[in-house]
Amino acid sequence: MNKTCDLKKFIRDIPDFPKAGILFRDITPLLKDPAVFRRAIKDMAGDFKDKKIDVVVAVESRGFIFGSALAYELGVGFVPVRKPGKLPYSTIAATYDLEYGQDSLHMHADALKKGERVLIVDDLLATGGTAQATARLVEQLGAKIAGIVFLIELSALKGRAKLEKYLVKTCLKYE
Repeated sequence: MNKTCDLKKFIRDIPDFPKAGILFRDITPLLKDPAVFRRAIKDMAGDFKDKKIDVVVAVESRGFIFGSALAYELGVGFVPVRKPGKLPYSTIAATYDLEYGQDSLHMHADALKKGERVLIVDDLLATGGTAQATARLVEQLGAKIAGIVFLIELSALKGRAKLEKYLVKTCLKYE
């Protein structure tokens, strides 16, 4: 991905958030600077401009920030993936494991058409569970995953291993 500016300078480290021992990567300084945010979106879109994307699918909540901007940049539609009880129409669901249990993600049952080419977007790749569950939703509706893109990858958590059958791109990597 094109790194004409160092995006890492705009990611703030917050130690012990949301709990002790976690180093949170805060994207709000990047979002606040319009030129840097634009650069991040262009970098995320770059590898997918020629992939004939039909729809961007993104996970709440920070994924929506990048997903809607990427959909605009690519000139395609946007589909939200949400936590249970947040979508008003009939949904499909995928469950995934957390450190402390399970959670699920939902998407409208009519959100995608068979054969549509989808770009899945989220802000952060950590353990890969959220992206993997989102991929299952997309495939359940018969759409094709053209790729998955993240702003940040925490490579020490090995989330990419859960997504090895897909084209995965990230702008920034942290160990």
